[in-house]
Amino acid sequence: MQFGIGFDIHPLVKGRKLVLGGVEIPFDRGLDGWSDADVLTHSIMDALLGATAMGDIGIHFPPGKPEYHNVSSLKLLAEVKNKLAASGWKINNIDATVIAEKPRLRDYIDPMREHLQQSMDIPITQVSVKASTANQVGALGNEEAIAALAIASVEKA
Repeated sequence: MQFGIGFDIHPLVKGRKLVLGGVEIPFDRGLDGWSDADVLTHSIMDALLGATAMGDIGIHFPPGKPEYHNVSSLKLLAEVKNKLAASGWKINNIDATVIAEKPRLRDYIDPMREHLQQSMDIPITQVSVKASTANQVGALGNEEAIAALAIASVEKA
């Protein structure tokens, strides 16, 4: 069994949809980025790639490439799962935390878990998503950005 850690942060901007774990969340701002800027899904992809020593999402899905512009990060997560499987790896579980002062995310956690488990093709009982705030400290606490942390465990299939 091997483990990997993922982290991502994106600034909040006007004129973008807020997407976390593949769920569009009503909010007055969204995350800025080349894809849909889904920090939760990005942190999970990096955790999986790190657990298997396969690099990071920037290597596999470079920003600036037209095919990744505004793409759903869930689609990229499914590609990561397929890359792992092709290399003989099986995903055991994911544990992730989204850090956002606002919006409150409790009502969206279960749909996020469902979207993520579908993209990874693992049981929902193996996908944990939590939400936290930054207690009004720093860029996260001042509602300038949203971040996510994830840990993944994988094993040889």
